[in-house]
Amino acid sequence: MDRTTELVPLHYVFLGARGPEDVIADAHGRVLTGVEDGRILRVHHLGDPPTARVEVLAETGGRPLGLELAPDGSLLVCDAERGLLRVDLGDGTVRVLADSVAGEGLRFCSNVVALPDGTVFFTVSSRRYPLHQWIGDIVEHTGTGRLLRLAPDATEPEVLLEGLQFANGLVVGGDGSFLVLAETGARRLTRYHLTGPRAGHTDLFATLPGMPDNLWRAGPDGPLWVALAGPRVPALDLLHRTPPAVRATAARAAVHAPFRPGGTVGVLAFDDEGHTVHHLTRRRSGYRMVTSVCVSGDHLVLGSLREPGVAVCALPAG
Repeated sequence: MDRTTELVPLHYVFLGARGPEDVIADAHGRVLTGVEDGRILRVHHLGDPPTARVEVLAETGGRPLGLELAPDGSLLVCDAERGLLRVDLGDGTVRVLADSVAGEGLRFCSNVVALPDGTVFFTVSSRRYPLHQWIGDIVEHTGTGRLLRLAPDATEPEVLLEGLQFANGLVVGGDGSFLVLAETGARRLTRYHLTGPRAGHTDLFATLPGMPDNLWRAGPDGPLWVALAGPRVPALDLLHRTPPAVRATAARAAVHAPFRPGGTVGVLAFDDEGHTVHHLTRRRSGYRMVTSVCVSGDHLVLGSLREPGVAVCALPAG
């Protein structure tokens, strides 16, 4: 499916804080997100702006990014400053599950998923740049992203994959036999096999027209949703072919230059075979740098690293 359709905005819900980087929906259609002041929020009645309500669930003390509702009812949080966290949604207690691997601090945890047996997989976007300098990693093309696994009752994660180009969003395949992870810097989705003859190996799941960020799916039967944080930049593709020293110099300049995201935003949905189910775009969007998408009721909900709220859009037919 190559045809794109219009992403139709319906309304906007302010959160009282900036940067709802990841948005996920629970079984009741409520949307959870983390914002730049460290709070974890739950938003009720997003489809009805007059009754929408924002509830504070916890404060991580860092910068929460990717979220995942765990099988035990807790919330897993990738915090860019504190590592992998578990939040008790009843009392707001925050516990650090992992903040280092092989003696190296986890500086940029990005997204997380959990299997029914309690095994947790999560990504680290960069070992060289922190969150506030994320553009440096995209420009330098460091390939220092990682996929890690934390086994049940383990005290330290293990590294499954290295050399990823800004490892980001993560979801489990519908049958539980594989993971799909987003490599933002390479504009692709990569499949990591958990079972079968190719267990522990990767292959290409999909090549994308822009830079993927967070991934989300409602359950094993739902499509895999992808937020595109930015379009393809041909000049960046050319830069990535230059020697490492050239890229490093360009990255040092990029982290100090003002950044304003473009007005074209997009989201895609895939089935488990990597076929495109939906490709939605909007030009001249007032809501920019879409880093996450989820489905709540009859709506698509968009999150952003920069915006002070979430955008509610029409869910496409089918």
